[in-house]
Amino acid sequence: MHPMNLSAREILDQLVGFRSVSHVSNLDLIDWVEGYLASHGVKSYRVYNADGTKAALFANVGPEVEGGVILSGHSDVVPVEGQDWATDPFTVVERDGRLYGRGTCDMKGFVALALAAVPLALAAGVKRPLQIAISYDEEVGCTGAPPMIAQMVKTLPRAAAVVVGEPSMMRLVNGHKGGHGFAVHVQGFEVHSSLQHTGVNAIMTAARLIDWANIINAENAAKPATALGQGFVPHWTTAHVGKIQGGTAENITAKDCHFGFGFRVVPGESEEAWAQRFKDKAAEIEAEIQAIRPEAAITLTQTFYVPGLVPEQNGAADHLVRRLTGDNGSEVVSYGTEAGQFQAEGYSCVVCGPGDIAQAHQPNEYLEVAQFNEAWGFMQRLVKDLAE
Repeated sequence: MHPMNLSAREILDQLVGFRSVSHVSNLDLIDWVEGYLASHGVKSYRVYNADGTKAALFANVGPEVEGGVILSGHSDVVPVEGQDWATDPFTVVERDGRLYGRGTCDMKGFVALALAAVPLALAAGVKRPLQIAISYDEEVGCTGAPPMIAQMVKTLPRAAAVVVGEPSMMRLVNGHKGGHGFAVHVQGFEVHSSLQHTGVNAIMTAARLIDWANIINAENAAKPATALGQGFVPHWTTAHVGKIQGGTAENITAKDCHFGFGFRVVPGESEEAWAQRFKDKAAEIEAEIQAIRPEAAITLTQTFYVPGLVPEQNGAADHLVRRLTGDNGSEVVSYGTEAGQFQAEGYSCVVCGPGDIAQAHQPNEYLEVAQFNEAWGFMQRLVKDLAE
Protein backbone atom coordinates (compact mmCIF):
# COMPACT_ATOMS: atom_id res chain seq x y z
CA MET A 1 0.00 0.00 0.00
CA HIS A 2 1.36 3.40 -0.99
CA PRO A 3 1.45 6.00 1.81
CA MET A 4 -1.35 8.57 1.62
CA ASN A 5 0.78 11.69 1.59
CA LEU A 6 -1.78 14.32 2.43
CA SER A 7 -1.43 17.74 4.01
CA ALA A 8 -3.42 18.61 7.12
CA ARG A 9 -5.70 20.74 4.95
CA GLU A 10 -6.31 17.85 2.53
CA ILE A 11 -7.15 15.58 5.47
CA LEU A 12 -9.56 18.21 6.80
CA ASP A 13 -11.34 18.23 3.43
CA GLN A 14 -11.78 14.48 3.71
CA LEU A 15 -13.00 14.50 7.32
CA VAL A 16 -15.53 17.31 6.87
CA GLY A 17 -16.92 15.45 3.86
CA PHE A 18 -18.11 12.65 6.14
CA ARG A 19 -21.54 13.53 7.55
CA SER A 20 -20.69 12.11 10.96
CA VAL A 21 -23.57 13.76 12.81
CA SER A 22 -24.08 12.14 16.20
CA HIS A 23 -27.36 10.40 15.32
CA VAL A 24 -25.84 8.45 12.39
CA SER A 25 -22.97 6.00 11.94
CA ASN A 26 -19.39 7.27 11.80
CA LEU A 27 -17.96 4.08 10.30
CA ASP A 28 -17.22 5.59 6.89
CA LEU A 29 -15.00 8.20 8.58
CA ILE A 30 -13.34 5.55 10.77
CA ASP A 31 -12.76 3.33 7.71
CA TRP A 32 -10.98 6.22 6.01
CA VAL A 33 -8.81 7.02 9.03
CA GLU A 34 -7.91 3.35 9.46
CA GLY A 35 -6.88 3.19 5.79
CA TYR A 36 -4.85 6.38 6.10
CA LEU A 37 -2.97 5.07 9.13
CA ALA A 38 -2.45 1.66 7.52
CA SER A 39 -0.94 3.35 4.46
CA HIS A 40 1.77 4.62 6.81
CA GLY A 41 2.23 1.22 8.40
CA VAL A 42 0.38 2.14 11.59
CA LYS A 43 -1.94 -0.39 13.19
CA SER A 44 -5.16 0.97 14.65
CA TYR A 45 -7.70 -0.45 17.06
CA ARG A 46 -11.46 -0.02 17.09
CA VAL A 47 -13.90 0.06 19.98
CA TYR A 48 -17.49 -0.33 18.78
CA ASN A 49 -20.68 0.87 20.42
CA ALA A 50 -23.29 -1.66 21.57
CA ASP A 51 -25.01 -2.10 18.20
CA GLY A 52 -21.88 -1.85 16.06
CA THR A 53 -22.99 1.26 14.17
CA LYS A 54 -20.22 3.46 15.52
CA ALA A 55 -16.62 3.02 16.53
CA ALA A 56 -13.83 4.85 18.28
CA LEU A 57 -10.31 4.38 16.96
CA PHE A 58 -6.90 4.64 18.57
CA ALA A 59 -3.33 3.98 17.47
CA ASN A 60 0.28 4.06 18.64
CA VAL A 61 2.72 5.79 16.30
CA GLY A 62 6.35 5.02 17.02
CA PRO A 63 7.97 2.73 19.59
CA GLU A 64 5.89 0.66 22.00
CA VAL A 65 7.19 2.46 25.07
CA GLU A 66 5.65 4.50 27.85
CA GLY A 67 5.89 8.28 28.12
CA GLY A 68 4.22 9.29 24.85
CA VAL A 69 1.53 11.88 24.16
CA ILE A 70 -2.12 11.23 23.25
CA LEU A 71 -3.82 13.60 20.84
CA SER A 72 -7.54 13.17 21.40
CA GLY A 73 -10.49 14.35 19.35
CA HIS A 74 -14.05 13.33 18.52
CA SER A 75 -15.41 12.31 15.13
CA ASP A 76 -19.01 13.43 15.59
CA VAL A 77 -20.50 16.81 14.77
CA VAL A 78 -23.81 18.47 15.59
CA PRO A 79 -26.68 18.66 13.05
CA VAL A 80 -27.06 21.41 10.48
CA GLU A 81 -30.84 21.14 10.07
CA GLY A 82 -32.62 24.42 10.70
CA GLN A 83 -29.42 26.44 10.35
CA ASP A 84 -28.91 29.02 7.60
CA TRP A 85 -25.64 28.09 5.86
CA ALA A 86 -24.18 30.17 3.06
CA THR A 87 -22.17 27.18 1.76
CA ASP A 88 -22.39 23.39 1.78
CA PRO A 89 -21.71 22.51 5.46
CA PHE A 90 -19.95 19.29 4.47
CA THR A 91 -17.46 20.87 2.08
CA VAL A 92 -14.59 22.99 3.36
CA VAL A 93 -14.78 26.44 1.79
CA GLU A 94 -11.86 28.82 2.32
CA ARG A 95 -12.79 32.48 2.24
CA ASP A 96 -11.34 35.61 3.86
CA GLY A 97 -8.84 33.65 5.94
CA ARG A 98 -11.42 31.26 7.28
CA LEU A 99 -12.18 27.57 6.70
CA TYR A 100 -15.96 27.17 6.66
CA GLY A 101 -17.64 23.81 7.24
CA ARG A 102 -19.37 21.73 9.88
CA GLY A 103 -16.73 20.51 12.30
CA THR A 104 -13.83 22.60 11.02
CA CYS A 105 -13.63 24.17 14.48
CA ASP A 106 -15.33 21.49 16.59
CA MET A 107 -13.22 19.50 16.09
CA LYS A 108 -12.16 17.94 12.83
CA GLY A 109 -9.54 20.65 12.39
CA PHE A 110 -7.58 19.26 15.33
CA VAL A 111 -8.12 15.65 14.25
CA ALA A 112 -6.81 16.47 10.76
CA LEU A 113 -3.70 18.08 12.24
CA ALA A 114 -3.12 15.10 14.54
CA LEU A 115 -3.35 12.69 11.61
CA ALA A 116 -1.04 14.86 9.50
CA ALA A 117 1.52 14.61 12.32
CA VAL A 118 1.65 10.80 11.98
CA PRO A 119 4.04 10.60 8.98
CA LEU A 120 5.98 13.49 10.53
CA ALA A 121 6.50 11.43 13.70
CA LEU A 122 7.54 8.36 11.73
CA ALA A 123 10.03 10.34 9.66
CA ALA A 124 11.48 11.96 12.78
CA GLY A 125 12.01 8.58 14.45
CA VAL A 126 10.24 9.60 17.65
CA LYS A 127 11.69 7.98 20.78
CA ARG A 128 8.36 8.24 22.59
CA PRO A 129 5.12 7.47 20.77
CA LEU A 130 2.49 9.77 19.39
CA GLN A 131 -0.88 8.20 20.18
CA ILE A 132 -4.07 9.06 18.32
CA ALA A 133 -7.51 8.76 19.92
CA ILE A 134 -10.72 9.48 17.99
CA SER A 135 -14.03 8.98 19.79
CA TYR A 136 -17.72 9.09 18.87
CA ASP A 137 -20.80 10.62 20.55
CA GLU A 138 -18.94 13.41 22.32
CA GLU A 139 -21.69 15.82 21.30
CA VAL A 140 -24.40 13.75 22.98
CA GLY A 141 -22.82 13.35 26.40
CA CYS A 142 -19.22 12.16 25.89
CA THR A 143 -20.46 8.57 25.93
CA GLY A 144 -18.03 7.13 23.37
CA ALA A 145 -14.76 8.01 25.09
CA PRO A 146 -14.86 5.94 28.32
CA PRO A 147 -14.88 2.49 26.62
CA MET A 148 -12.16 3.72 24.23
CA ILE A 149 -9.99 4.98 27.09
CA ALA A 150 -10.49 1.74 29.03
CA GLN A 151 -9.28 -0.23 26.01
CA MET A 152 -6.33 2.11 25.47
CA VAL A 153 -5.22 1.51 29.06
CA LYS A 154 -5.19 -2.25 28.35
CA THR A 155 -3.68 -2.13 24.85
CA LEU A 156 -1.18 0.72 24.53
CA PRO A 157 1.89 1.68 26.55
CA ARG A 158 0.94 4.30 29.10
CA ALA A 159 1.18 7.87 27.79
CA ALA A 160 2.61 10.64 29.94
CA ALA A 161 0.20 13.31 28.75
CA VAL A 162 -3.08 13.83 26.91
CA VAL A 163 -3.99 16.86 24.82
CA VAL A 164 -7.70 17.09 24.04
CA GLY A 165 -7.94 19.43 21.08
CA GLU A 166 -11.25 21.16 21.72
CA PRO A 167 -11.18 24.74 20.42
CA SER A 168 -9.32 26.94 22.90
CA MET A 169 -7.54 29.38 20.54
CA MET A 170 -4.43 27.27 21.27
CA ARG A 171 -4.45 28.49 24.84
CA LEU A 172 -3.94 26.16 27.77
CA VAL A 173 -7.17 25.08 29.46
CA ASN A 174 -6.46 22.99 32.54
CA GLY A 175 -9.87 22.89 34.20
CA HIS A 176 -13.49 22.44 33.21
CA LYS A 177 -16.79 21.70 34.86
CA GLY A 178 -18.22 18.22 35.06
CA GLY A 179 -21.70 17.28 33.98
CA HIS A 180 -24.48 14.92 34.96
CA GLY A 181 -27.70 14.59 32.99
CA PHE A 182 -31.01 12.76 33.40
CA ALA A 183 -34.08 12.09 31.31
CA VAL A 184 -37.01 12.56 33.69
CA HIS A 185 -40.43 10.96 33.21
CA VAL A 186 -43.17 12.03 35.59
CA GLN A 187 -46.14 9.69 35.36
CA GLY A 188 -49.33 11.23 36.68
CA PHE A 189 -52.96 10.15 36.82
CA GLU A 190 -55.59 11.68 34.56
CA VAL A 191 -58.79 13.14 35.93
CA HIS A 192 -60.94 16.11 34.93
CA SER A 193 -59.20 19.29 36.05
CA SER A 194 -62.24 20.29 38.11
CA LEU A 195 -61.34 17.34 40.34
CA GLN A 196 -57.60 17.72 40.11
CA HIS A 197 -57.11 16.95 43.80
CA THR A 198 -58.07 13.34 43.07
CA GLY A 199 -55.50 12.91 40.31
CA VAL A 200 -51.84 13.67 39.80
CA ASN A 201 -50.81 16.33 37.29
CA ALA A 202 -47.48 15.23 35.80
CA ILE A 203 -46.67 18.72 34.51
CA MET A 204 -47.35 20.46 37.80
CA THR A 205 -45.36 17.77 39.61
CA ALA A 206 -42.50 18.24 37.16
CA ALA A 207 -42.66 21.97 37.85
CA ARG A 208 -41.77 21.28 41.48
CA LEU A 209 -38.59 19.48 40.44
CA ILE A 210 -37.80 22.17 37.89
CA ASP A 211 -38.28 24.92 40.46
CA TRP A 212 -35.89 23.03 42.70
CA ALA A 213 -33.27 23.82 40.04
CA ASN A 214 -34.07 27.53 40.44
CA ILE A 215 -33.65 27.22 44.20
CA ILE A 216 -30.32 25.39 43.86
CA ASN A 217 -29.03 27.96 41.36
CA ALA A 218 -29.94 30.86 43.66
CA GLU A 219 -28.34 29.17 46.67
CA ASN A 220 -25.13 28.35 44.82
CA ALA A 221 -24.87 31.81 43.26
CA ALA A 222 -25.05 33.37 46.71
CA LYS A 223 -22.09 31.36 48.00
CA PRO A 224 -18.53 32.69 47.64
CA ALA A 225 -16.39 31.04 44.97
CA THR A 226 -14.37 28.05 46.13
CA ALA A 227 -10.64 27.83 45.46
CA LEU A 228 -11.25 25.54 42.47
CA GLY A 229 -14.39 27.42 41.43
CA GLN A 230 -12.60 30.73 40.98
CA GLY A 231 -12.13 31.61 37.35
CA PHE A 232 -15.24 29.78 36.14
CA VAL A 233 -18.10 31.75 34.64
CA PRO A 234 -20.30 31.30 36.54
CA HIS A 235 -18.22 30.25 39.54
CA TRP A 236 -20.93 27.97 40.93
CA THR A 237 -22.52 24.62 40.08
CA THR A 238 -25.64 25.11 37.97
CA ALA A 239 -28.79 23.05 37.40
CA HIS A 240 -30.66 23.38 34.12
CA VAL A 241 -33.77 22.25 32.26
CA GLY A 242 -33.84 23.07 28.56
CA LYS A 243 -36.68 21.01 27.12
CA ILE A 244 -40.06 19.78 28.36
CA GLN A 245 -43.14 18.11 26.92
CA GLY A 246 -46.34 16.67 28.31
CA GLY A 247 -50.06 16.87 28.80
CA THR A 248 -53.17 15.95 26.82
CA ALA A 249 -55.62 18.84 27.16
CA GLU A 250 -56.20 22.00 29.19
CA ASN A 251 -58.95 20.40 31.27
CA ILE A 252 -57.19 17.09 32.05
CA THR A 253 -54.51 16.58 34.67
CA ALA A 254 -51.44 15.63 32.66
CA LYS A 255 -50.72 11.91 32.59
CA ASP A 256 -47.11 12.28 31.42
CA CYS A 257 -44.36 14.86 31.46
CA HIS A 258 -40.86 14.40 30.08
CA PHE A 259 -37.93 16.75 30.54
CA GLY A 260 -34.16 16.75 30.73
CA PHE A 261 -32.33 17.81 33.87
CA GLY A 262 -28.63 18.51 34.00
CA PHE A 263 -25.89 19.76 36.29
CA ARG A 264 -22.65 21.56 35.43
CA VAL A 265 -20.46 20.97 38.44
CA VAL A 266 -17.36 22.96 39.40
CA PRO A 267 -14.23 20.92 40.13
CA GLY A 268 -13.89 20.08 43.79
CA GLU A 269 -17.59 19.24 44.09
CA SER A 270 -18.91 15.76 43.43
CA GLU A 271 -21.05 15.10 40.35
CA GLU A 272 -22.32 11.98 42.11
CA ALA A 273 -23.30 13.95 45.22
CA TRP A 274 -25.31 16.44 43.17
CA ALA A 275 -26.97 13.59 41.30
CA GLN A 276 -27.90 12.00 44.62
CA ARG A 277 -29.45 15.24 45.88
CA PHE A 278 -31.60 15.31 42.74
CA LYS A 279 -32.57 11.66 43.17
CA ASP A 280 -33.48 12.31 46.82
CA LYS A 281 -35.67 15.28 45.87
CA ALA A 282 -37.40 13.23 43.16
CA ALA A 283 -38.01 10.39 45.65
CA GLU A 284 -39.48 12.85 48.17
CA ILE A 285 -41.94 14.23 45.60
CA GLU A 286 -42.71 10.76 44.26
CA ALA A 287 -43.75 9.60 47.73
CA GLU A 288 -46.20 12.52 47.94
CA ILE A 289 -47.85 11.84 44.57
CA GLN A 290 -48.03 8.10 45.23
CA ALA A 291 -49.96 8.87 48.40
CA ILE A 292 -52.61 10.35 46.09
CA ARG A 293 -52.40 7.70 43.34
CA PRO A 294 -50.09 4.68 43.74
CA GLU A 295 -49.74 4.47 39.94
CA ALA A 296 -47.91 7.80 39.86
CA ALA A 297 -44.14 7.71 39.55
CA ILE A 298 -40.98 9.68 38.77
CA THR A 299 -38.43 7.79 36.69
CA LEU A 300 -34.87 9.09 36.27
CA THR A 301 -32.64 7.73 33.50
CA GLN A 302 -29.02 8.88 33.38
CA THR A 303 -28.24 10.33 29.95
CA PHE A 304 -24.65 11.41 30.50
CA TYR A 305 -21.94 11.72 33.09
CA VAL A 306 -18.79 13.71 32.40
CA PRO A 307 -16.29 14.19 35.23
CA GLY A 308 -14.75 17.62 35.57
CA LEU A 309 -11.13 18.36 34.69
CA VAL A 310 -9.31 19.35 37.86
CA PRO A 311 -6.27 21.62 37.39
CA GLU A 312 -3.16 19.56 38.17
CA GLN A 313 -0.25 20.62 40.30
CA ASN A 314 2.89 20.26 38.16
CA GLY A 315 1.06 18.04 35.68
CA ALA A 316 3.01 16.53 32.78
CA ALA A 317 0.41 17.68 30.24
CA ASP A 318 0.50 21.19 31.69
CA HIS A 319 4.28 21.38 31.37
CA LEU A 320 4.23 19.92 27.85
CA VAL A 321 1.70 22.36 26.44
CA ARG A 322 3.31 25.36 28.14
CA ARG A 323 6.64 24.34 26.66
CA LEU A 324 5.19 23.95 23.15
CA THR A 325 2.95 27.04 23.13
CA GLY A 326 4.78 29.44 25.41
CA ASP A 327 1.46 30.00 27.19
CA ASN A 328 2.13 30.82 30.84
CA GLY A 329 -1.53 31.45 31.69
CA SER A 330 -4.20 29.07 32.85
CA GLU A 331 -7.81 29.07 31.75
CA VAL A 332 -10.88 27.16 32.84
CA VAL A 333 -14.13 26.64 30.93
CA SER A 334 -17.68 25.85 31.99
CA TYR A 335 -18.40 23.29 29.27
CA GLY A 336 -17.34 19.67 29.59
CA THR A 337 -14.91 17.67 27.46
CA GLU A 338 -13.43 14.20 27.32
CA ALA A 339 -10.38 15.52 29.20
CA GLY A 340 -12.08 14.82 32.51
CA GLN A 341 -12.65 11.22 31.41
CA PHE A 342 -8.97 10.74 30.59
CA GLN A 343 -8.01 12.30 33.92
CA ALA A 344 -10.40 9.94 35.72
CA GLU A 345 -8.35 7.06 34.30
CA GLY A 346 -5.17 8.52 35.78
CA TYR A 347 -3.83 10.43 32.76
CA SER A 348 -2.34 13.90 33.02
CA CYS A 349 -4.55 15.94 30.74
CA VAL A 350 -5.24 19.43 29.39
CA VAL A 351 -7.37 20.98 26.65
CA CYS A 352 -5.64 22.86 23.85
CA GLY A 353 -6.81 23.17 20.28
CA PRO A 354 -7.34 25.57 17.38
CA GLY A 355 -10.42 27.73 16.97
CA ASP A 356 -12.90 29.65 19.05
CA ILE A 357 -15.51 27.70 21.02
CA ALA A 358 -17.98 30.46 20.12
CA GLN A 359 -17.97 29.02 16.58
CA ALA A 360 -18.89 25.52 17.74
CA HIS A 361 -22.39 24.37 16.66
CA GLN A 362 -23.04 27.62 14.79
CA PRO A 363 -24.32 28.03 11.22
CA ASN A 364 -21.39 28.90 8.94
CA GLU A 365 -19.00 27.39 11.50
CA TYR A 366 -15.43 28.28 10.68
CA LEU A 367 -11.83 27.86 11.77
CA GLU A 368 -9.40 30.69 11.18
CA VAL A 369 -6.60 29.68 8.81
CA ALA A 370 -4.18 31.42 11.20
CA GLN A 371 -5.37 29.12 14.01
CA PHE A 372 -4.99 26.06 11.80
CA ASN A 373 -1.45 27.10 10.94
CA GLU A 374 -0.60 27.88 14.56
CA ALA A 375 -1.79 24.42 15.57
CA TRP A 376 0.32 22.85 12.81
CA GLY A 377 3.34 24.58 14.34
CA PHE A 378 2.34 23.01 17.66
CA MET A 379 2.27 19.56 16.04
CA GLN A 380 5.71 20.06 14.53
CA ARG A 381 7.16 21.11 17.88
CA LEU A 382 5.45 18.16 19.57
CA VAL A 383 7.02 15.69 17.13
CA LYS A 384 10.42 17.27 17.69
CA ASP A 385 9.91 16.97 21.45
CA LEU A 386 9.01 13.28 21.14
CA ALA A 387 12.11 12.69 19.01
CA GLU A 388 14.52 14.10 21.59
